[in-house]
Amino acid sequence: MKKIAIIALALFVQNAFAQVNRFVYQVTMKSDAANKNDIKTENAYLDISQEKSLFYSENRVKRDSIMQKTFQSGGAIAFNRDQMEGLRTNINYSVEKDKKDQKTYFKDRLGRDMYSYEEDRPLNWKISPETTKIGDYKVQKAETDFAGRKWTAWFTTDLPYQDGPYKFSGLPGLIVKVEDSQGDYSFDLMKNYKIAELANLSQRGNIIKVKRKDFLKQQEKYRTDPMSFMTQGGGGGGGSAQTVVVGGAGRGGGGGNRNPADMKKRMEERVKDEAKKNSNPIELQ
Repeated sequence: MKKIAIIALALFVQNAFAQVNRFVYQVTMKSDAANKNDIKTENAYLDISQEKSLFYSENRVKRDSIMQKTFQSGGAIAFNRDQMEGLRTNINYSVEKDKKDQKTYFKDRLGRDMYSYEEDRPLNWKISPETTKIGDYKVQKAETDFAGRKWTAWFTTDLPYQDGPYKFSGLPGLIVKVEDSQGDYSFDLMKNYKIAELANLSQRGNIIKVKRKDFLKQQEKYRTDPMSFMTQGGGGGGGSAQTVVVGGAGRGGGGGNRNPADMKKRMEERVKDEAKKNSNPIELQ
């Protein structure tokens, strides 16, 4: 009986330790350079496991769940477009940090495919002795210059994690708040709880691995010629790209007898509208 109790306790501890911790951040964005009064706010998740962490939009998960239920029902569950419209996200990307290799990977969709690159710019933090309290946490100040912005972060050692939202990490604690000097972007920790496992984000289309500089080129090309990204292998990933097929068509698919000229016009108008609304991106360089 004693051995059984010890084994049971060991399994309980192992399972508890294997759980994923989810940190919910409120993300505030002024992404339209021409209209700084247009402030967008939504929640994002930072899920942390022993091996890695994943940062992504809460609305993306909710949209994926609705689409999955609709597809699995074979049409029995009606597709609620109004509900989907209410779950539109300004955080179309995801960020994965590999703890073992100390590498950060950024993923974003261009047309039907998902592009992925490894972040190649280190975060050099200057830690200040200044401390304060945010919510229940005692926090300490740190500053860094990254991607054309000056960032101020407040981190806590009250929690056993050295991580943070977006690409931010490398401090001796969890980032509770981080904001750029212009007040255009901020990430504020709201709450945390445990979940069973890391989210399995839907990956429609292909995953195309590129260098960061090549992603920026493809991103600019997408803005000027979005229809070239809606065909199989469209857009291209440059000579260094590695493509892995992981599913069906992404945005812009759907079949039917649609007029190609009308499709092209609508796509170009949508992409131009999105570019206008995101003329003040989180990364300026």
